[in-house]
Amino acid sequence: MNISFDLDSTLIPNGNEFDAEKRNAIAKFFGIEEIRKGSSELISDLQKEGHKIHIYTTSFRSKRKIRWTLKYYGIKVDRIVNQTENRRILKSRSINSSKYPPAFDFDIHVDDLKGVGIESERFNFKTLIV
Repeated sequence: MNISFDLDSTLIPNGNEFDAEKRNAIAKFFGIEEIRKGSSELISDLQKEGHKIHIYTTSFRSKRKIRWTLKYYGIKVDRIVNQTENRRILKSRSINSSKYPPAFDFDIHVDDLKGVGIESERFNFKTLIV
């Protein structure tokens, strides 16, 4: 199964909304962001079960920056879709939604936004809202 995760407020905190993994001073200096505690283990377990893991975010972070942050925590993902790619693909398909995982062959998307949950009902895709 192709599983995609959002970043902001799902894997990466926007404050103290959930416990995060610790970073050392060098990681902070290089702009490595904190991630939700337990994310590395969850993603590793899913991959061991044969699932492919992806990042699907409406953030304009570069794919390189996202990969760099994930690599720090030992996470390797199959694909990263950021807002630049998301806009381009959804526009080319005339899809008026903030996210549309089927456009990237993602079977289920994990997000924090209730609006994405509403879009999933409207456009018939699977989400898990956390």
